[in-house]
Amino acid sequence: MPGRPKYPRRVEYKPKINYFKPRGVPLSELEVVSLAVEEVEALRLVDLEEMQQEEAAQKMGISRRAFWEDIQNVRKKIAFALTNGKAIEIKGGTHTNINDDE
Repeated sequence: MPGRPKYPRRVEYKPKINYFKPRGVPLSELEVVSLAVEEVEALRLVDLEEMQQEEAAQKMGISRRAFWEDIQNVRKKIAFALTNGKAIEIKGGTHTNINDDE
């Protein structure tokens, strides 16, 4: 039985760079860990903008629980990629541009 569809997250910032990889290894030889645009936005809000999770969840238009799950998921993916020499790609996801809403 499939889960509920993900509610679109409101995103203000979309990264201009969408790939990161270990130096000296061709991308074609690496496994890739994918991060959704909204996962990177969640990380940006709490770790760079230093927002409380409740405030960040409100800004993204989702519940605190959904935000908590997103932030835990993206941190785990990044830690896995960094400790195992994987490439990181940022693409896709379920989001809307916050500037389109205003």
